[in-house]
Amino acid sequence: MAIVSGTTWTGGIGSNSKTFNSNTREDLEDVIWELDPMDTWALSNLDRVKATAVFHEWLSDSLAAPATNIVREGDDATYSTANAATRLGNYCQISNKTFVVSGTLEVVQKAGRRSEVGRLATKLLKELKRDMETAIVTNQGSSAGGSATGRALASMESWIAGPSVTASATITPGNVIIATTNATATTPGFSSGTVAAPTDGASTGALTEIALKSALAGSWSTGGNPRVILAGSSQKAAIDGFTGVATRFVDVAPKKQASIVGAANVYVSSYGDPHMVVLSRYVRSSVVLCLDPDYWALAFLRNPFTQVLAQTGDAEKRLILAEYTLVCRNPSASSKVVACT
Repeated sequence: MAIVSGTTWTGGIGSNSKTFNSNTREDLEDVIWELDPMDTWALSNLDRVKATAVFHEWLSDSLAAPATNIVREGDDATYSTANAATRLGNYCQISNKTFVVSGTLEVVQKAGRRSEVGRLATKLLKELKRDMETAIVTNQGSSAGGSATGRALASMESWIAGPSVTASATITPGNVIIATTNATATTPGFSSGTVAAPTDGASTGALTEIALKSALAGSWSTGGNPRVILAGSSQKAAIDGFTGVATRFVDVAPKKQASIVGAANVYVSSYGDPHMVVLSRYVRSSVVLCLDPDYWALAFLRNPFTQVLAQTGDAEKRLILAEYTLVCRNPSASSKVVACT
């Protein structure tokens, strides 16, 4: 049916190129729907210690391998020089976010927030945390920096070193397990004050349960207890299908809809306590980290803070900054699987 001639309607008076009419008020929700993935496991769970210099150091040691220990009755004591503790260290990295808001924008009426300065301060602090989490769990090497470059911390993936073991049909313990049989991935580890970034292999292979168990066995055999398995979405999906996934039972109240459980939160192996499988947005998709949290910490030279910068015009300036590093108390306590498809 056609509209009656002469009808006054929303699209007929004062219309312009916008989607709303100039004679009607805009319909804009007074809220900003921000995508906010803030599951930063390392920043939320690791111990925190105080750094007092740009190069933070600690001591690491391990027990001698067990050996046959039999002496004769009445035998005189013999002595051997004990191994000295290893001195390790990591550089404090500076990460920041900055923003500037004009005086006019701060005072005009806005949708979804009263203060643009307050909104950006909250948003960019979250972004800073994500940047820090990425630096902590990926494959970043450490650097002393210089006049043209900033200092860089060595990440978890870079700290976990040791002889590389290629995946096979049998469990061969190792701290670095390569998911394929012919990859050339290497992890140099700590040397002369720095930690070099790992080298990715030219070939990759699917994550297998044998490879994961080999990594867990490598950590356990050196004295670690890899209670946390940190993995991205693709490798987490592979772990969900392993036979070591713990069965979970969920109580469902009467007249309530039952949940469908399709993911592994706990993985059970012979190597230490049950392992909590944590889905991470920041671990590289080709890597699975098997961590003993007791041997990791975050050292802060300067805790995250917001600072008002000098005003040079009609605008508000802010700096959000943190200076921090990753402490790997003993690299041998954790392990990883690399070169995963």
